Amino acid sequence: MSAGQPRAILVGAPGAGKTSTGEALAAKLGVSFRDTDADIEATAGKPIPEIFLDEGEQHFRALERAAVAAAVRDFDGVLALGGGAILAEENRAALAGHQVVHLVVSLGEAVKRVGLSAGRPLLEINPRATLRYLLDQRLPLYEAAATITVETDGRTPDEVAEEIAALLKP
Repeated sequence: MSAGQPRAILVGAPGAGKTSTGEALAAKLGVSFRDTDADIEATAGKPIPEIFLDEGEQHFRALERAAVAAAVRDFDGVLALGGGAILAEENRAALAGHQVVHLVVSLGEAVKRVGLSAGRPLLEINPRATLRYLLDQRLPLYEAAATITVETDGRTPDEVAEEIAALLKP
């Protein structure tokens, strides 16, 4: 593994467990964890909902593309991408050649995990229908990018991390 190559990149819908599973996987592998949403908030100096409100989704997506490019290039731990990062062609291209783990979550489980919208700007209006739309829209992109696919429904982050660790190439 060359310097700067993420050990694993986690993708999936809101509520799939990218952050909690990513933290558990990083601890298990003895590496750092990084979340591009946290990088974006640090760069912007404000939470993602405020970026959406103040500058709009296009501005957020531009920050997201920059955060993904930097993290994929420079980071050698476990990396979690925001649920919508997969929509940008540049982000999908950046994932090529990496160990990309798609964390699969059902609509019902995702709704339970994210609650209905708290701090998730795209889920503010009719969260269940919006989440269903997001899952349908993004699923083929997650599947195409993934080198490993893991089901998360009814499982703890530690259980999911254990499975991923066993499937990762050294």
